[in-house]
Amino acid sequence: MKNFLIPTTLKDDTICAVKSAISQAKSSGCEIILMMVSDAPDTFSSSAYLREMRTGLTASQEIVLETCRYMIDHTPNCKIKVHNQYGLSSPIFKHIIDVFAVKLVILPMSYKQETKRIHQYLVQLAGNQKCPILHLGSEQYREDFNKALYIENARANMHVKDVQQFLNDNFSFEIVSQTANFDDNYEKFAPYLSEAISKYDIDLLVETRKGEKIKFKKTKKKDMNERLGLPVLSLYEEMA
Repeated sequence: MKNFLIPTTLKDDTICAVKSAISQAKSSGCEIILMMVSDAPDTFSSSAYLREMRTGLTASQEIVLETCRYMIDHTPNCKIKVHNQYGLSSPIFKHIIDVFAVKLVILPMSYKQETKRIHQYLVQLAGNQKCPILHLGSEQYREDFNKALYIENARANMHVKDVQQFLNDNFSFEIVSQTANFDDNYEKFAPYLSEAISKYDIDLLVETRKGEKIKFKKTKKKDMNERLGLPVLSLYEEMA
């Protein structure tokens, strides 16, 4: 059984994230943890603390949650759990990954676009964990991902064969093409990327990452799946 962690504010693309988890689990079954984070109430009064923690869901959020539960109820060997987390830190997030034995973090596009600091903080914390991360794209949901484009980081000193072996052991993706990292010169590479994606019918990008210092910037730089609209599987370099 594989366990998946989906940070969410219960926007519509949470349903796509749950579908993706079910697809990745294949027939082995899964447990999906929908994690909703909030700032811990800033009060010394226990009664005020409990009152502020009682935050209900909107009608649209209820619909998304019930849809996710319906899908799991009709999927053999799969379970779903809602985890409400008040306050967040690096040790707490690592503990959540370990306790739930998470094999893959799935980040919906809507969650990465949340403006609250605690949501931005979670995204950065996830990047510093050794657990693989699947960044969902803006395109409509696809039942499964098959053909991948590997974005090679020259500083990582990683061979594509090592990355493919990791994919073989843990996923069902095949690297059919690769390119150098284009992060600093996207405009120049964009036409070649579009041509490769179309030619090889690529539906997934694969990258490696290292841990980084947590920073909050006023202007957020677009990452690859926001630029290209494709899902991105991000692997911590020590794992790959």
